[in-house]
Amino acid sequence: MDPLPPLWNNRKAAGQALAQRFQAWDKPSAQTLLLALPRGGVPVAAAMAEALGWPLATWSVRKVADPSWPELALGAIAAGGVVVWRNGGQSGARDRERQARSCGWLGEEERELVRRQALFGDPDPRMLRQRHLVVVDDGIATGMTVRAALLSLRRCEPASLCLAVPVVDGEVARDLLPLVDRLEALAVVADLRAVGLWYAEFEQMSDQEVLALLPRG
Repeated sequence: MDPLPPLWNNRKAAGQALAQRFQAWDKPSAQTLLLALPRGGVPVAAAMAEALGWPLATWSVRKVADPSWPELALGAIAAGGVVVWRNGGQSGARDRERQARSCGWLGEEERELVRRQALFGDPDPRMLRQRHLVVVDDGIATGMTVRAALLSLRRCEPASLCLAVPVVDGEVARDLLPLVDRLEALAVVADLRAVGLWYAEFEQMSDQEVLALLPRG
């Protein structure tokens, strides 16, 4: 039987619970890096970093949506020019990218991606080579932004790539498995429609709140 929401009071509580799954981590801690997907993944990863003593950084991704329907994600972008699109083969993806670029949607999100990378201090991809990367988000419903992040990070040639989330849609989890060496989730549920339902408190975070949780310097 699937668990019933909410399961956690807030993102910090979910991160503390998720950290328990990594107490027996078999990789060198000095070579392990938590990479949070801003904004919602940061408080989850920050709680994990505090519990496990692992370093924390961000890896920015951006949803691409039609401005007339912002809640509908058409695709996502990440570092290195990675672009993924919803329900599209190679030709369909080219058509979507052409439409999004001609309408200005893609360019706008690319500029926002660069802004976030600079603001949050995303690491140089060369610094990730041969590191054990643990990618953290607050939950996965459609999986597009996480897929973009994972494809981007694979290009960095990490020693291993793990995905850690409190809650994930079961079908999406199966689709993401080939992209990672390990997927750790506290709850795998059918037909996950809204990540926020699984938290008693799920406020949108500001840039300033994200920065306050990140290591200084």
